Amino acid sequence: MKYFLTSNPLLVIEKKLNPNNKFIENLSENIPTLAKVLFVCSDPYSYELTDKFSEEMRICFLNSGFNFSEYKVLDNRNIQEKHNIISEADVLILAGGHVPTQNQFFHEIDLKSELKNSDKVIIGFSAGSMNCAEEVYAQPDLEGESISASYKRFLEGLGITKTQILPHYNLIKNDFLDGKKLFEEITYSDSFGKEFIALNDGSYIYGDDKHEKIYGEAYLISDGRIRAIDL
Repeated sequence: MKYFLTSNPLLVIEKKLNPNNKFIENLSENIPTLAKVLFVCSDPYSYELTDKFSEEMRICFLNSGFNFSEYKVLDNRNIQEKHNIISEADVLILAGGHVPTQNQFFHEIDLKSELKNSDKVIIGFSAGSMNCAEEVYAQPDLEGESISASYKRFLEGLGITKTQILPHYNLIKNDFLDGKKLFEEITYSDSFGKEFIALNDGSYIYGDDKHEKIYGEAYLISDGRIRAIDL
């Protein structure tokens, strides 16, 4: 299985994929011609947002030179057909969104088992990339999550990678949540005994069953500290 775990691979204004860090080049070498593509949602009941996101993604791929023979969306509207829809796809795009909500949906459709021994190409987008980990760090995102005793920060993921990804670092590194600094006072504290890879938009991880490589600017957060990763 080949996988591209991105922070944000889109240039929304230009309606194209971000070509930085050989992203389009590497995709072109791994996505079959006229591939069958499945966009897997983050919230199975958020139909309007899923349709908007999936169409935006499709247009960006089309404008970047990718022609698909089929492009489907998987959410609660066709969940009963999930096995056939997933098995027929050459490429799975895992949407961005709220990590725990998407994680729950992935478990509901048993996506981990559906992908077992698969040779599909996986393209993760933000939360979709995060949920590809063996153990997912669900960085608190919504108001109240960082102070809730019931909020689970570590979840079982798809097991495609061991890397725990934090996307959009360049955009959220100075954010506050629940009156605390998102990274310095929340994420750093969660990093003891762990290793998180924070990706800037335009950066991504490319891997297969044997090797994994970071493309673009990224940072290692571990044991309460952060450092730039030398590429």
